[in-house]
Amino acid sequence: MTLSGCIANAGHSRPLGALNVFPTADGSFSLHSEYFDEAFHNSAGALNEACAKFAQPAELTRFSGGQTLRILDVCMGLGYNTAAVLDAMPTPAPNVLWWGLEIDRRPLELALAQTGFCSAWSASVHQKLILIRDCDGWDQPESRGTMLWGDARQTLHQLPQDQQFDLILHDAFSPGRCPQLWSEEFLHGLAIRLAPGGRLLTYSRAAAIRASLQRAGLKLFSLLQVPGERGGWSSGTMGMKQFKISFGEKGPGWRALTAMEHEHLHTRAAVPYRDPTGEDQAEVIRRRRSTEQQLCGLEATNTWHHRWTAKQRHG
Repeated sequence: MTLSGCIANAGHSRPLGALNVFPTADGSFSLHSEYFDEAFHNSAGALNEACAKFAQPAELTRFSGGQTLRILDVCMGLGYNTAAVLDAMPTPAPNVLWWGLEIDRRPLELALAQTGFCSAWSASVHQKLILIRDCDGWDQPESRGTMLWGDARQTLHQLPQDQQFDLILHDAFSPGRCPQLWSEEFLHGLAIRLAPGGRLLTYSRAAAIRASLQRAGLKLFSLLQVPGERGGWSSGTMGMKQFKISFGEKGPGWRALTAMEHEHLHTRAAVPYRDPTGEDQAEVIRRRRSTEQQLCGLEATNTWHHRWTAKQRHG
């Protein structure tokens, strides 16, 4: 498929509301969604975040020429995560089978209208982003990409039933703002799509998300702080589908969970978001979780936080 053979999709919906462009600390740009009242990236910068939280912990050197690397990008947004991963491929590069899920076409369109964004990537990756925008994917001899537009809760089921992934990039708006894409059911649906040894990467460190991934059978790791990011005890989560080969307790961009983080998974913060039908609105999901938290009998998250703050203060 060539650029000249593409026909741009007409018509635009605005599920994310107005989108406002703003510069980030590393010189790259991001967007703010008025509907979710939240930015697409953190203060460290869009490019930094994509490289440190998605490309680096993916450990792409695990794959080489002749192998196939299967990638699912959930909430592709502006395209930073996919572009960072594709540009970080080892030499010789593996064959790539890519799928993307996104509800709004405008972020990618706005990104490709920014000269700085386009110049950040190799020519081949830039062309793939254009093909996603204009043709809903690409088809090349050793690389194929397919974009599915719409609510990811529904488009996830449009993937081939037996399709598994070595890498899932999950970058939805925060659980509090967009619980639909962080529910126990949706995360389980992602986890069962991982191939043995596959990795799910996300910026979220929330106990509710980690506990859901753990119940889905994934081994949890914590992502390290991104350069320029405000300090914190974790910068995200890697969930790994366990395999017969054992993995170490740390790697590029990730480490084992600490005792504090393990305890976090037994507090009220770990009560999951639930969306049993896959069709509930955000407020319904938040209200359901709040009721369950009040009745769960788990330790208050504030108590956990104060206890560990005191431990750290006294060494």
